[in-house]
Amino acid sequence: MCLPWHVGANGLQPYNGFLHSPALSLLDPVGKVHNVDDYRGQVKLVNFWASWCPPCILEMPDMQRLKDKLAGRPFTILAVNVRESPGTIWKFLSRVKVDFTLLRDSDGQATRDWEVRVYPTSFLVDGKGEIRYIARGAREWDAPDIIQLIEEMIAEDNSP
Repeated sequence: MCLPWHVGANGLQPYNGFLHSPALSLLDPVGKVHNVDDYRGQVKLVNFWASWCPPCILEMPDMQRLKDKLAGRPFTILAVNVRESPGTIWKFLSRVKVDFTLLRDSDGQATRDWEVRVYPTSFLVDGKGEIRYIARGAREWDAPDIIQLIEEMIAEDNSP
């Protein structure tokens, strides 16, 4: 199921599920393994998406702009494609130009572990690996209020 686009208020909700992010060790489309723990010390946007989901596709350019605006900061995007083939992902990348990390959840296990039930679903995870916020449905990821929230999370992670 796809949820619609949310405009205006960021629509991020404080996360009240499991505190530490579940394991996430997946391959990118070229076969390199990425583990969420490899990004410790960075704020992470973990986004679950599919190419057949129009809201998922619509938010991708905003995610790219967010990545560009936070370049050089301890921030990364891990976009987890759910159950699609590498060919489908490559075809998607030929149409939608993004350069953040795309991962394949080929069997849906990560989706189940993170308790994702609708697409897109995104999590903001702090540098310690704790899920702080969840968004169900597409967002304007480059909106000023979201950028400010992420910058605050970065500052918290880097304070003494």
